[in-house]
Amino acid sequence: MYIAYSALQLSSIDNQENIKIQTEHEPLLRYQAYLAACAKYTKEIADIQKYIPGWMPDFR
Repeated sequence: MYIAYSALQLSSIDNQENIKIQTEHEPLLRYQAYLAACAKYTKEIADIQKYIPGWMPDFR
């Protein structure tokens, strides 16, 4: 019984550490995703900028 309890405790600690790491890097990941989306939709952004010069998608 103790072995099972210990295994659950360790995985719980690992999950907490993973969540902490993910939250620390989330702004960077979101910015990288924004840049990737802008690169993917370059043509569409250029088409919109014909009518609205300087327009860029919002970064949230």
